[in-house]
This record gives sequence, structure tokens and C-alpha cells, in this order.
Amino acid sequence: MADSLRRLINNESCRILQEKLESWYKDYHINSCDQNLNRCCEIIEMNSMIQGQLFTILNQTAREGGHYAGVETIKSRLLPWLGTCFSSTTSGRPFETSLSLIQESIEKERQLREFASTRNHELQQLEKELNSTRLQLTLVQQDLAEAQMALEDTKTKSATTLLAAEDEIVHLKAALKASQAQEESALRNLDRLNDYEQQVQILKDEIAILGAQKSVLHSRLARSRSPSPRRCQSRSPSPLPLRSCSPGRARLTNAARHARLVARFSEIYTQERLDAQNLLRTYIDDLEIVQRIIYVAAVESFHAAKMAFRQFKMRVRKTLSLTYSGPESLEDTVLDYIVRHEDLYDVQASVNEVIRAMNINPKISFPPEVDFIMISSLIRELCRVAFSMQTLVPPLDIAFGADGELFNESKYRRSYDSDFTAPLVVYHVWPALMENDSIIVKGEAVSKRGALWSRRSRSKSRSRSRSMSPILSHSANPSRTLLPRSRSPSPIRSGSPRPALNTSTTSDCLGPCAFT
Repeated sequence: MADSLRRLINNESCRILQEKLESWYKDYHINSCDQNLNRCCEIIEMNSMIQGQLFTILNQTAREGGHYAGVETIKSRLLPWLGTCFSSTTSGRPFETSLSLIQESIEKERQLREFASTRNHELQQLEKELNSTRLQLTLVQQDLAEAQMALEDTKTKSATTLLAAEDEIVHLKAALKASQAQEESALRNLDRLNDYEQQVQILKDEIAILGAQKSVLHSRLARSRSPSPRRCQSRSPSPLPLRSCSPGRARLTNAARHARLVARFSEIYTQERLDAQNLLRTYIDDLEIVQRIIYVAAVESFHAAKMAFRQFKMRVRKTLSLTYSGPESLEDTVLDYIVRHEDLYDVQASVNEVIRAMNINPKISFPPEVDFIMISSLIRELCRVAFSMQTLVPPLDIAFGADGELFNESKYRRSYDSDFTAPLVVYHVWPALMENDSIIVKGEAVSKRGALWSRRSRSKSRSRSRSMSPILSHSANPSRTLLPRSRSPSPIRSGSPRPALNTSTTSDCLGPCAFT
């Protein structure tokens, strides 16, 4: 008996029966009717097996007690339980339940057959559609093959046409080169014609001068032959009339150079200025300081270029005045020579002068680890334009600007961050361009209310220490000591002399040989 009980325990049938009951309870609403019935039958079979083992253990236990041992227990517990089970199985309720289950099973089978027939019908429809699709695919493949054949034919025709077009392009290029050569020849002839016209004009002027001199000589001759000695004594020798000056290259190209330089000045404002501003903003966060630096650079560039132009002009005049004798006046000849030889202008010396002036300017501050040489490209272009503007008649210059001046609508336009009701200028962004006393290109300025006085109070406590530019220490004349100079913020000086760089290197290129 103990061995049978141990086998029952080791078999773990009760635990497996409990797990199956729990699994069936969880999946009862998901399973179909047949699956639930199979689960129930399986559990009944397992339960019957466990009951058979228990009845075997009950029989062995009763035998071990003898003939009358356990009779009372069997009578009081086993027999009433067996009677209750058999009486409940013979009642009508379980029969009705089983009948309803059978009917539900039949209904489920009918629905399953209908569903299967519906699925078969849909499957047949899908097969028909698949066949029709295959047929259409076959037709499309045939059309694609025909299209490929047509494409190959078109490619062949296109290749033939392309070869013909290439030959035509080659002929057109040759014709274009010939026409360009003819155009260049025509332009050269036109330039020669212009030179001939200028020479003819010069000759006409000289003829007019000679005619005037001839008439004067004839009048003198007639007077010298006059018999009246009183008239001869009272007559003073008549001076020769001034020779009319024929226009040189500077005056002939003045309008074209004027338009080109004004356009270049505007282009520097829109391109080089913004490039320099973006470069400075990588080191300085304050936009006002950056714009002040650029404005000071523009003002100093014009000042340095004008000084260089005056010295260059004096050297040319001194050189040409010794040997020059031509139809034009000396001043026009000097200006014409400068226009023809603007490449002799030492622009790097002016750039160094501008950077030196900016280093000692009290209005701008800059980090000591960075030098103003980083905007030397902007300064160089401004110096070149300013130098060329001095060769115009009349020359162009920038307008005077000072912080705190009254805002002038005809001279400046306000920046985008300005107060458009403020009457005073806080600082300037770009100078205005002037011809005599008229503005031809407006500048840019910033106007704000109350900002000028706060900036003046802050500027008193600001100190600035900078190292000199490395370019300044390697100038053309290292033996000369470059002294700082006191400067006013005005770009238009009142005739006060200023030290300039030694630009005598260009004097060797000047001489009368240039006017052969």
C-alpha cells in the first residue's frame, strides 16, 4: 500500500490535472467547442485514472485491516458518496445539458461548412483575378518589348542625328572663332580710329594755335612797317596768346572712370565691408565696435590715399617740369601720366599707414591678440579706389562725419536697428561719397535717443592696449622710427601736414621717357 501511494505521489498526476484545469479555464472562451470538449474528456480520463489508483489503495488498505476493519468508514462516507454520484448522473438535467451541447456542436459544424464554402468561392474568384492579372502582365510585357525595340530604333536615329549635330557644332565653332577674330580686328581698328581722331583733334588745335600766331605775326609786321614812329614808341609788345590745351587721356576718360569708381565704391560697401564685418564678428561680439572699426578704416584709407596722391603728383610735376614742352598744359600732362601709371602707386605703404593710424585711434578697441591686419584686404581696396578718385576732375572725397552730429537725410540713411525719430547720429557705419559739395552716394549711420551720452561716459573709463602690427615692423625703410601722430576724427583734414611713408621707390619709374 505504501508503494502504491508513493507511486501516486511521484507520478504528479494531481498536479498535472490541476494545471490542465487552470489552462482550460484561461482558454475556455478562446477555444472552439470541439477543443473544449476534448479538454474536458482529457481531464475526465486523467481523473478516472487517479480515481482507479485511489480505489486500488483503498482496497489494499481495507485488506490490511482484516475482514471487518474500516466497515464503518465505508458505510458512513464511501457508500453515501457513491449513491449521490449515481443518482445525479441519472437525473434529466445533465441529459438536457449534453443535448444542448450536441445541438451547439451541430450548429458550429454547419457554420464551419458555410464558412468553408464561402472561402472556397472567394478563393476561386481570386484565382480568376490572378489569371486575368497574369494575362494583363503578359500583354504589358509584350508592349514593353515593343517599346524597347522602338527605343533602340530611336537611339540609333538619335546617334545619327547627334553625329550630324556635332559636325554642325564644329562648323559653327569655327565660324564663331572667325567672327570673333573679325570683331577683335574691328575693335582694334576702332581703337586706332579713336587714336587717329584724337591725333587729328590735336593737330587741329595746333593748326589753330599756329594760325593765331601767324595772325599776330602779320599784325606785328604790319605795325612795324607803319611810318608813324609815335605809334611804334607807344606800342608795347603784344604777348603770344595762350595755347589751347587739347584734352588728354585723363579728361577723355573722366566720365567712364567716374561711373566705374562710384560703382566700385558701392560694391565695396555691399561685399568687402560685409566680409570684413563677418570676420571681425568672430573675435568681437559687439556689433557697434565692429562697425566703428570699419568706418575708421574707410576714413583713414581715404586720408592715406590722398596724401600718397599729393606726394606722387608733386614728384611727377617736378620731374616733368624740367623737360616737358607739349601742346597740353603741364597739369593735364601730370594728371594724364598718373592715370596711365596708377600701378606705380605703393598701396602697401598706404595700408601700413592706415593700420598704424587705427592702432592709436581712441574711438575703437580691439582684442590685443588680434591685429587690424586681418582686414587689410578691405583697406587695400579702399586705398586703391580713393587714389583713383583723386585723378577725376573734380576729385571725389568722403563726407566729414562726427559722433553726435545732426542726422542729415540727404547725406546718410539710417541702419535697420536705428531709432528713426532720433535727431542725432550715435556713430557712423559707412561714409558718404561727395563731389564738390553734393552727395552722390549716401552713407549709413546709427541714430538712437540717449545712447550718445551713455557711450561718452563709458569711453572715458575705457583703456586700450595693443601690440603693433607685425607688418609695421618690417616696412620698406626699417631704419626710420615710425612715430605716433595726433589725429582728429575728421576724414577731411584742414590742411595740417601729416607724416607719410617713404614712397620714393616709384620716382625711379618717372621721367620724360614715358611721353615719347
